[in-house]
This record gives sequence, C-alpha cells and structure tokens, in this order.
Amino acid sequence: MFNASSLRLAGAALGGALFLAGCANHLPQRSEHEERVERKLLSHSLQIETGEPAVLELPQRRVRILEQKTFELTEFEVTRRYDRYTPYQAWRELYEVPLGAVAVVAGVGANVLNVVLLGRLPDSATKGWISYGFAGLNPFMNVQSNGRSQQNLAGIDERQLDKRMDYSSLPWAERPVQVKAGTHDLDLLTDRTGVLRLNLLDGPFAEQDLSGIATLGISVEDPQDGTRASASLGISRSLRGKLSEAHALIFDDLEGDDVDQWVHRVKRLSELGLEEEASELEQSLIELTRNDPELQKEFLHALLKDAGRLAADPGED
Repeated sequence: MFNASSLRLAGAALGGALFLAGCANHLPQRSEHEERVERKLLSHSLQIETGEPAVLELPQRRVRILEQKTFELTEFEVTRRYDRYTPYQAWRELYEVPLGAVAVVAGVGANVLNVVLLGRLPDSATKGWISYGFAGLNPFMNVQSNGRSQQNLAGIDERQLDKRMDYSSLPWAERPVQVKAGTHDLDLLTDRTGVLRLNLLDGPFAEQDLSGIATLGISVEDPQDGTRASASLGISRSLRGKLSEAHALIFDDLEGDDVDQWVHRVKRLSELGLEEEASELEQSLIELTRNDPELQKEFLHALLKDAGRLAADPGED
C-alpha cells in the first residue's frame, strides 16, 4: 500500500494540475538543417572569336561566340528551430480527464514501485504517466499529441561554410547576332554550339552587293543586363571580286545546262580558289543525276577528263 508521504505527494500534484488551467502543452522543439548556396555575379562578358586570318580570303567562316561569367559562391548551413505544441480542443476532455486520473494513480504507483526496485523502471512509467495524467486532468489543456501538433518558427541560425570563386564559359547557343554589312544590318543566329556560320555566297549576304564593303561588323548583346561585344572581319579585295561570279556559278539554274556547262562551273570555282564550293556543287550535281545513271556516268567521265577531278556518288555502297 502507499505510504502517507506518497499519498500527500500525489494529492499535492493533483491539486496543482487542476489549478494550472490555461498552461500551454509544449512538445519538444524540432530542428531542420539544410545547406544553402548564394551565387553573386561579379562579372559578365561576351567574347567573339572571328578566327584567322583577320581578313577573309574565302567566303565561308565560322565565328565562335562565348558567354563568360564570374561568380562568388558562398555556402551556408541553415538551421531552423520550431516551437511545437498541441492545440486545445475542449471535446477531448471528455475522455482525457478520466484517463488522466488513471494515469496519475498509475504514475504514483510506478514511482513507489521504482523505489522498491532501486530505480529500475523506465522514465516513461515513472514520469511519463504522471505528465500525461496532469495534462489530462487539466480541463484547459490537452495531452501531448504528435499527430495533432502544430509549430511556429522560433529562430533561424546560419553558419558560413565556404566562400569561393566560380567561372563559367558557355556557348552563345541559338542566340541573335547582328552583322553589319555596309549600310545593312543583318540579323543572324548562332547554332546550338554557339557558332555563327558566315557564307558570303548564301543567305542574306547573297542579296547584298559586297563589292564595295571591306569590313563586316559583328556584334552581340545580352538584353538582360546590356552586356555587349563587337568584332570586325575584313573582306579581301580579291574575294570581293570573286563573289558575284561565284554566286552565279553555284546558284544559276542547273537543270537548264548540259554536262559540259556543269563541268565548267565546277572547274571555274576550283580555279577561283573556292575548292569547298566546287566540291559542294560537284556533289549537288551527282545527287541531281542519281535517278539517271547514264547521265551521271557521263558527268563523272567529263569531270575527270576536262577538269581532272575524280568523283563518285556518295550514295553508292
């Protein structure tokens, strides 16, 4: 049986619980940890690589454009602390009060037994039952419940872990480029690798008279922050003198010509020093005659005999 001292202790505790109406029933504080990285832009530039030589001797050139950025990276460890509590719902007192009374009695009994067992009972029995009982007996407080808990942000602590510089150099991929040819402004696009493919014999350049234009102006701009870059690319006098003739050799109607005229076009492009264009025209004519093997054979024979060029149909196995 309980001794007088234990009963007095239980009675005092029970009385105190009944008079502590309105006290908050707090749960253990909860913390969240995460790492955060701040990225601060220090510099931003665009670079246009026009290649060598600086003056065009051939009509085609690949211009590479890069976007370069320098960042300051700062890593932080962030800890957020939350105060947790069980919100009050009055109807729960219908079952919490009687359960609380049982828990208090059981807790007192467990404490008495714990004395006999020299403190071998777990705290969940000696302290947990009494804590649960006091909360249950208080008509203005619900017992702790993790399932119904709510939380408020109590504080945020940040600790800097590292600070370093980071550099990036990325292609100006599929972005606009403005090319100025004389008084004309031409809007072009880079490919997905950041390369602008200039061909003075094709595209918008073929529609311009470049005979009096010695320099192409190339410029790019990032509309987000106004970063700009510009470069110039010269056009040699020799090349300007070839463009009109070369354009006619490549783009004038092919189907209206005979084999001898086809061979003349390829041979003349080669004589002008435009070997890449000569090979492209040669392959176009081979493709044009694919469905006429006799005509294709005649063209290849004439090409070898009159121009000294050995070609083959790339579609053959």
